[in-house]
Amino acid sequence: MARGTALAARGSRSRSVMTLVCAIVHLVGAVQFTFAVFYDYTQVKIPVEVQEMGGGFGGKFVFLTFWDAILQSVYFTVCLINDAAGDHSPNPQSPPLIRRIKDYMFSAFAFPIAMFVAITFWSIMAIDRELVLPKKLDAYFPLWLNHIMHTNIAIFILLEMFLSCRKYPTRKMGLLGLVIFMATYLSWTFVIYYNTNLWVYPVMDKMDWPSRICFLLAMLAFCLILYLVGDYINAKRWGELLHPKKDKAEIPNPDETLPMTDVELKEGSV
Repeated sequence: MARGTALAARGSRSRSVMTLVCAIVHLVGAVQFTFAVFYDYTQVKIPVEVQEMGGGFGGKFVFLTFWDAILQSVYFTVCLINDAAGDHSPNPQSPPLIRRIKDYMFSAFAFPIAMFVAITFWSIMAIDRELVLPKKLDAYFPLWLNHIMHTNIAIFILLEMFLSCRKYPTRKMGLLGLVIFMATYLSWTFVIYYNTNLWVYPVMDKMDWPSRICFLLAMLAFCLILYLVGDYINAKRWGELLHPKKDKAEIPNPDETLPMTDVELKEGSV
């Protein structure tokens, strides 16, 4: 009995420590991404002669990076609200609304979009930085802000994946939300082009129309793959807590359950 009580107390302390660690990660994430959005919007002023997309039609909202920074700031703020007034259990029977919002936001938006922005940015950056972040912008877009926008988003969303449990929605609902989000942004890039005759990202200037369409479809497909990757990782990390195995019913011994024959009954009565 004493050993069981000690194990329960140790488990409770472990859960309390994990809850505290998650809350700290959520707080740091919410503060840094909110500050990055504020600083980028109010302080980063790129002259039109340096970058034509710097402050014209659409402003900062022409960039998916800026959309994602807003998304991450909102998501980690929702996590903080859930830490304070929501539910932290792995598989609650009736999760509160804030917990359901948190779980869906992570699955459909926060994880795939953060990973998409980080992977595509640094991949193209390694090939030719002039296609995504020309060197002439370094004087206006500080290095620390670049890392918050393109590096920390991946680090913090991966920390969130492995530190905090969530229940993924049905694949249909999760993918539907992601498709709507990405289709909205990709449609927005065409609106920008129609009004400015400029593509948001220099890499698209070097393509013809068939290549651009294939490029955008490939980006959408990559996002959907990242959703599936997130679903897989979540199942591997939290599957035992989300779907606890039921104890197998004991199989009765056939010899003990078969009815006794007349001979056995007579022998037993002797």
